[in-house]
Amino acid sequence: MPMLLIKGVYDVKGAQPDGDTVPFTADDPAEWDLVGGGLGRAVEHSVTGRAKLRLDAIDALETHYGPNRVHQPLHFAHAARDELLNWLGFTDVQHDTGETVTASTPESVPGFVLTRGADVHGRCIALAGRGEPPGQSGLEIDVDPAVLRTTLNHHLVSAGLVYPTFYRSLFTSLRVEMAAAVAEARAAGRGLWPSDVTTAGAKITGLSSLTDDAVLLPKLFRRLVDYLQLGMALPCFPAFLAGVGDRFSILSTGERCLGLHRVVETSNGQTVRMTHPPEDLLFQDS
Repeated sequence: MPMLLIKGVYDVKGAQPDGDTVPFTADDPAEWDLVGGGLGRAVEHSVTGRAKLRLDAIDALETHYGPNRVHQPLHFAHAARDELLNWLGFTDVQHDTGETVTASTPESVPGFVLTRGADVHGRCIALAGRGEPPGQSGLEIDVDPAVLRTTLNHHLVSAGLVYPTFYRSLFTSLRVEMAAAVAEARAAGRGLWPSDVTTAGAKITGLSSLTDDAVLLPKLFRRLVDYLQLGMALPCFPAFLAGVGDRFSILSTGERCLGLHRVVETSNGQTVRMTHPPEDLLFQDS
């Protein structure tokens, strides 16, 4: 899978990194203009080259979702964030009460990103690496499973600290490698997996069920938060999902779906569950 390599540094002071987003400053800010070959969405960045990365193929529990900054169980949300920072090489990271980094040691660490595009928010969708890059900055390199296994994305999945969330832009060989890492982490009972209720079912009695108790796929969490804020009863949640219209395929069956109601069910007026594990879903890039 050819991906553009950009060399630079991670610098987190003043930012709010979580388990799947982190700021990165390119050594050459002009290299951001190469992302997507000039044909896709642009990466938003400062004049100094600082941009926000959205780590590809993974989704960490939310630390501050939406205008009301709703979070998922913070033990796992912070565990993913802290492991991200530690793996990159940061120590003694200080946060204020709003999740903003106020100090870190060191102030920046060298690294690189591998990317093919940006999301609708202007964030660079990337595989994140540390240290010396495996190629020349500003040029494409072939990213195979061996290269993938050296990235932060693969590390967090292997540690069981994030959920897999796959999009069509990720090549099949890399998706298969990530799914294998998910299966191994789940079987070994690492990280969040012993507490995961995505397919077992979460009892939802109010917003606190999501913020304090239920450990489940962040995409489903976000849809539930948006729905609960409408003040409607849980049995109508599938109809809401149909209206949102997420586009995806079920890998095990080849079925193409419009709306998560195709893989989400409610029961007893309080319980919601997904009928397929997260790694069996392949979402269309938005």
